[in-house]
Amino acid sequence: MTTVSLDQINSPAQVRALTPRQLKELAGQLREFVLQSVSKTGGHLSSNLGTVELTIALHYVFNTPDDRIVWDVGHQSYPHKILTGRREAMAHLRQQGGISGFPKRSESEYDAFGTAHSSTSISAVLGMAVASRNLGLDRQHIAVIGDGAMTAGMAFEALNNAGVTPDVNVLVVLNDNDMSISPPVGALNHYLARLMSGRFYATAKNVGRAVLQHVPPVLELARRFEGHAKGMVSPATLFEELGFNYVGPIDGHDLDALVPTLENLRALGGLQFLHVVTKKGQGYKLAEADPVLYHGPGKFDPSVGIQKPSAPSKQTFTQVFGRWLCDMAQTDEHLVAVTPAMREGSGMVEFHKQFPHRYFDAGIAEQHAVTFAAGMACEGLKPVVAIYSTFLQRGYDQLVHDVALQNLDVTFALDRAGLVGADGATHAGNYDIAFLRCIPNMVIAAPSDENEARLLLTTCYQYPGPASVRYPRGAGCGAEVSAGLEAVAIGKGRVLREGSRIAILGFGTLVPEALKAAQSLDATMVDMRFVKPIDEQLLRQLAQTHDAFVTIEEGSIMGGAGSAVLEYFSSQELACAVLQLGLPDRFIDHGEQAALLKSLGLDALGIESAVRARFPAVQVHGKCA
Repeated sequence: MTTVSLDQINSPAQVRALTPRQLKELAGQLREFVLQSVSKTGGHLSSNLGTVELTIALHYVFNTPDDRIVWDVGHQSYPHKILTGRREAMAHLRQQGGISGFPKRSESEYDAFGTAHSSTSISAVLGMAVASRNLGLDRQHIAVIGDGAMTAGMAFEALNNAGVTPDVNVLVVLNDNDMSISPPVGALNHYLARLMSGRFYATAKNVGRAVLQHVPPVLELARRFEGHAKGMVSPATLFEELGFNYVGPIDGHDLDALVPTLENLRALGGLQFLHVVTKKGQGYKLAEADPVLYHGPGKFDPSVGIQKPSAPSKQTFTQVFGRWLCDMAQTDEHLVAVTPAMREGSGMVEFHKQFPHRYFDAGIAEQHAVTFAAGMACEGLKPVVAIYSTFLQRGYDQLVHDVALQNLDVTFALDRAGLVGADGATHAGNYDIAFLRCIPNMVIAAPSDENEARLLLTTCYQYPGPASVRYPRGAGCGAEVSAGLEAVAIGKGRVLREGSRIAILGFGTLVPEALKAAQSLDATMVDMRFVKPIDEQLLRQLAQTHDAFVTIEEGSIMGGAGSAVLEYFSSQELACAVLQLGLPDRFIDHGEQAALLKSLGLDALGIESAVRARFPAVQVHGKCA
């Protein structure tokens, strides 16, 4: 075969049959396919354009799927998916019934580990390597870690553990895409990388150690000289002290450098660390110029690029938070804002511009971010931690032990609460109500619309203790947002509609849909506002005038807001029938948010149908039989 065609590549085995020239042809076709594919479906673009050659080289050198490759963060795995039999499936990427935007074990034997959250790859491949060793299997284990994932403590915990784990084959590939390619990344550096990854270098080094071990002062001098000499051309010393042989940095877009270096490292085995430098958006000038804009775009025309949309009619909850944060900071100089590497996603760009000395990006290190905020609160500052609900899970111990136990004044703005659409189960914020509600001292607010979000953010910020406000991805019902910084009473709900027999208790942004159902059912509709403390006085009043209750939340039914209502009724020995509506006890796959909610019966019609089925005495016109 003289010319390669991506259309004919359906497995890595076919990649391994190609010539070096054909690999380069494949890289060009693969990059163009990624660009055209993502432009039609939306998804992660910049990072995947940057991993094309690295993906090809890894599948060319290693015997996948028997050799294990773990991609971290997983949103850089599109080229991997395309080369492992999912090229046609990319047309339905992140769509309901389609393939995931992240590696998924149930999707392909080539997806060795699910990695939608970052910094887990080294731990995973070390576990795999130990299993292979204990089972007597000769295979390689590769962690490809990039997009800032090395900023997390978990990555270094794994490196530290690997350094004292004998007889394992682990290759860590640091995909460094935040650094421009510096002068050392050239022909000379390629030569040094090959030399240092070759058998001669390793053998010479080991022989030297064997000879010099009987002369400890000389051995120590040699060790230091080697470390400092390598440190002059690369940041080798840290990783070598952890037990890894460091190689690099090399150009991650140069197959002539990647392939032989990986071949040498495969032959060496043991603990190897390869530092490659790639460019986000490589090969598409618009993405190279603005990799953040093209990080996770929606659909767009590649020939034109992403166009600035006209002003939307509705604000997103993220935008409401961002504006509130700036406004509150103007009135309170003690306000500081913390994010674990999600400035854009959490709506903090403007705050960073206006208050650069009060903005803190902790990196992909949620544990540190939470305790860092706790430390500032100890000294009289008022931290606001802007964090996705799903990422707060990673800082749970710190939330309990370092914030709540000490009753510190930290406000958590929980973005992406509930379903998140195309990002799917790994990013859905389905569990924050359940895992926060059991923590003493914690206030939990669930705004029903955009204006309520601003009110409850102010309320929770003014509360002198740990408090959280949860809100979903995207826009709400389009409520007009006030410009002030008013607060409401902690733990008090509001009745939106007076009805009879049935009271619907809404927690969060499903309230507008529930209100439509309440009108059809002639039910009372309550926006509870707070999950904790729950409005006990209002619940007791409603229990005296209603026969049944319905709780609605975009969160896990198990342990959620509905459970809080049941617990209160039980504690007061109130025999009230309660229907709990929310997210079921299963992981919910990716898809369009509105469609997913409808499929779960959480739109107006679904709510009404569920109520009628549970309480058949309610007739069409809302009169009881």
